[in-house]
Amino acid sequence: MKKITKLLSASLVLGFLIVSSFQAKAHCEIPCGIYGDSVRIALLYEHIETIEKSMNQINELSKAENPDYNQLVRWVMNKEEHAKKMQDIVSQYFLHQRVKPTLASDDEAYRKYTKQLELLHHILVFAMKSKQSTDVAITETLREKVHLFEHAYFGDNHKH
Repeated sequence: MKKITKLLSASLVLGFLIVSSFQAKAHCEIPCGIYGDSVRIALLYEHIETIEKSMNQINELSKAENPDYNQLVRWVMNKEEHAKKMQDIVSQYFLHQRVKPTLASDDEAYRKYTKQLELLHHILVFAMKSKQSTDVAITETLREKVHLFEHAYFGDNHKH
């Protein structure tokens, strides 16, 4: 009976782990036509704020005479999670679905396309750098790149 109970418990835990490893993603690359481009931009800014707060907390906790390592780890994990979410929005939403490849023969459209790609790449790189550091200057650069992408994507007439 003990073996059956252990086997059943292990099976339930394994089943839970498998099911919980599948994450529901907004707009899973099925062209449903329901897009919230402005929402994604707002989320990028929110993730930057969260990363910046995490960096500040990590820096503050690290200075303590007796650092609370549990809290330090939690802030590091939080910073990592939000940087990853930024990378997911840039990759899964904008690069895979919204920024469409353009022919080089259409000068104006191609310039806009390459500018958007450049800015999205910068966002990806600086999101990665935010995982590697607690330098708040990285979040300032991220904020600037998202702002520039917002204008390159929506145009100058977009309301913020």
